[in-house]
This record gives sequence, C-alpha cells and structure tokens, in this order.
Amino acid sequence: MIFHFNARHFTLALMLFAAEVLIALFVTDKIIRPFVGDVLVVVLLYCLVSSFLKNDRRKIALGVLLFAFTIEILQYFDYVKLLGLENNRLLSVVMGRTFEYTDFAAYLTGFLIVLLCEKIFRNPKL
Repeated sequence: MIFHFNARHFTLALMLFAAEVLIALFVTDKIIRPFVGDVLVVVLLYCLVSSFLKNDRRKIALGVLLFAFTIEILQYFDYVKLLGLENNRLLSVVMGRTFEYTDFAAYLTGFLIVLLCEKIFRNPKL
C-alpha cells in the first residue's frame, strides 16, 4: 500500500460529499434519500480512500463495501447509543442510526458502480 494524493478522486469525493449533504438536508422521498444516498456513500468513501492510497482498486472497493456492511450491522445494535453519542445530532446522522436490510443492496450497488467506473475510465484490465 502506497500513500499518494489523487486530486481527481479527492475532487470527486468532495462533490459526492456535497451531494450527500444536499440529499440529507433537502430530500425527503422514499427512493433518493434512503437508497441513492446509500449508493453514493460507498462511491464517496471509495473516492476518499483512493485519494490517499495507491493500491489495487478492487481491494479498496471491497474494503469500503465491507466497512459499509459493518456499519450497517452496528446500526442494528444502535452503536451510536452504545457509544453515548445519541444526543449529538450531527454524529447521529453521520454515523447512522437506522438499520435497514435494503441498505446492503444499496451498498452492493455502489460497489458495483465503482468497479464499473474503474473498468471504463481507469483500467480496462480490471
């Protein structure tokens, strides 16, 4: 694993973060906020991690997917409350407090989007 800075991925991460904030603040539907937001969070985390690490892109994508799955499982146990952070609204939103089985499908969709984009735009051998 090599540390480096990838400005393109960092810029994408910032743009995706802005999109996530806008979704969180202004969207209250039953598709964009709960599903698309979760798809985008995997892409966002992938872009953020790959902004600073040069490694096999599939390993980074898989690590992000496993991280997302782990957080979702922790949400089942209301880990925010277990950590005593339930009264901090910002941390509660960022860390997530609602377990949904459908979130696993959203995370997997984000993972597949990352792999597809990397194959198309970066490395045809992926």
